[in-house]
Amino acid sequence: MELTKEDLEILNSKIGIKHLLENKKIDLENALYRARYELKLREIQVELVKMQLWLIANNKKLVVLFHGGDSSEKSGVIRKILSHNNPRHYRVEVNLPHRSDGESGEWYFKKFVEKLPQPGEMVLWDRSWYNRATIEPVHGLCSQEEYELFMGQVNEFEKMLVESGVHLIKFYFTISKKEQAKRIKNVKSSPLTKWKMTPFDEQSQELWDEYKSYKENMFAKTSTDYAPWIEITEDKREEEMIQAAKHILTCFKYE
Repeated sequence: MELTKEDLEILNSKIGIKHLLENKKIDLENALYRARYELKLREIQVELVKMQLWLIANNKKLVVLFHGGDSSEKSGVIRKILSHNNPRHYRVEVNLPHRSDGESGEWYFKKFVEKLPQPGEMVLWDRSWYNRATIEPVHGLCSQEEYELFMGQVNEFEKMLVESGVHLIKFYFTISKKEQAKRIKNVKSSPLTKWKMTPFDEQSQELWDEYKSYKENMFAKTSTDYAPWIEITEDKREEEMIQAAKHILTCFKYE
């Protein structure tokens, strides 16, 4: 492997040395890749702090939705890109898929409205109201009538949010079927991560085509001018994080 002057400077830095020595067998190419990624991520994290300070000072409200197929590791992306932001001014909410209670009579969006950001706050959803557009119908957790009602209301709901001053960003992380199988295998084989496996993960490969069909319908019907879907199609976790963070930064002309 031929190394440039810049490569050598990176590998001789504290970050480069850390990645060179993290494994018993030194892998120059991998160490350089990981060091470059960490340096790039740190630069972006600095900008995210600047952006957050601007949001606070200007009383802006931001909602970011993170969706994707099983094992797209949305929660990891959220933790990584905001690891240096002020936690007093952002919240991470989780909407776990569950069977709907059609007899409750409660408006589906009510629980999400109750958790909207205050001025100067960011709210990031690890799965959101869009569970009803993908996971719930695939696994029979909602009725066809509930699904169609949601699809008929969601655009107007989001339009009201945007018109009331909420900045709304919608991410969907798409990974290949092969990469999903690899990630599931890694999670199941590690005693540190196997607790993450759910019945949904176990069925994700066999339900791949059904998930894809619902996802495409969701994109077609709910990607609007005021709230478009941002699809990230990188199989590498590092690139997923970089792309998501960069897009958030482009949404604001912060100082």
